[in-house]
Amino acid sequence: MIRDTIKAAQISAMKSGDKPRLAAVRLILAKLKDKDIELRTASTVPDDDVLVTDVLQKMAKQRRESITMFEQGGRQELAELEKAELAVIEEFLPQQMGEDDVKAAIVALIAETGAAGMKDMGKVVAALKAKHGTQLDMGKASGLVKAALAG
Repeated sequence: MIRDTIKAAQISAMKSGDKPRLAAVRLILAKLKDKDIELRTASTVPDDDVLVTDVLQKMAKQRRESITMFEQGGRQELAELEKAELAVIEEFLPQQMGEDDVKAAIVALIAETGAAGMKDMGKVVAALKAKHGTQLDMGKASGLVKAALAG
């Protein structure tokens, strides 16, 4: 499980005295705890690895946005801190699919779902998320689905 890997990383960072890494790992664990608390009242709880991957993807997206904003604002030292956190977060994310693999999966799902235009985009995106959600950035993927259905 990804959560166990993250906890092990926290222990090794503590032992090695790697403070920046330890801070980033603790941040991940805090976000996971927040999500666990949020889901206590939920009627259905997703598989733990799916939940952890979802939290990590959101954290990575936030870091990428912050890096862009800091670099535009001329705050390179803050951008570097965010890049270091992003590197730690990405270590725990499952291997991401390449763009060609994503396009191939989209073509297969369009055929599988019988999608015939933009009105079926939601159906294709939902199927893509269900099948490959942990392995791709859904923001980029939905753009590719749109292009495939329009073309």
